[in-house]
Amino acid sequence: MFTVKGLHRAFKLTAAALPLEVLLFLPGGLGRTFTVINSCSFTIWPAVYTDLSVGTAVPDVATGWEAPPGSSVTFSVPDNWKSGRIWGRRDCIFNTTDPGPNSCLDGGCNGGLHCDPHTGTGVPPATVAEWTLDGDSSRDFYDVSLVDGYNLPMSIMNSAGCSVADCPVDLGPSCPAALKGPFDSNGYPVGCKSSCAADLDGNPQDSPNCCSGSYSTPATCPSSGVEYYSYFKSNCPNSYAYAYDESSNTALWSCSSSLNADYTLAFCP
Repeated sequence: MFTVKGLHRAFKLTAAALPLEVLLFLPGGLGRTFTVINSCSFTIWPAVYTDLSVGTAVPDVATGWEAPPGSSVTFSVPDNWKSGRIWGRRDCIFNTTDPGPNSCLDGGCNGGLHCDPHTGTGVPPATVAEWTLDGDSSRDFYDVSLVDGYNLPMSIMNSAGCSVADCPVDLGPSCPAALKGPFDSNGYPVGCKSSCAADLDGNPQDSPNCCSGSYSTPATCPSSGVEYYSYFKSNCPNSYAYAYDESSNTALWSCSSSLNADYTLAFCP
């Protein structure tokens, strides 16, 4: 599974200097074009995070925005974006009283609407789209990750004819009882926790569900030891269902960086 990584603006502008509407559509320099589409029947709040400990290149877009049903946002991403992630938040109310991760029912982040660039990684459960552009062997790597659980269906498509990464189904209603939730005001499950986040074995520091401690390698943390792995993988075979899911050959996808692929992330595809 990727950790999240960094990006750098082609020109020096800050969120404080320009309104959100300008930041969302500001053209960048050389790079790729990313489009985020909300095909859900309800409003979501997409979020963008870059691990600045890995790289300094960042997309030319705000780190969070409101996306009404049917809306899309297009922005420029540098060719060397490393360990970046995009996810959606549900049922958010942003105010000065609680501007942090509890502002949303799931997927919230430090910083409120605009996720903090250093600590705003998002609160599980959340379906996460991940990218490392121009990585090893001059390839783009991308995936849809359920390692932090599930909260929205999503699909990563591209302009170069490379593979689609996705989890296109709503896992909330059929989620196992031990993992189901949180729930909206109507009692509908808007999330499905990972077995790690649900703390099923009571020891997250040394857990086969979390691939931590004595289970921190692919050899010591096989998928067979992760509770409910098969639920996530059978429903979303083209996604990361646990931390070391590369061995399934349907978790981590790649595309030659020389193709300069543009990427589209669709929520509720």
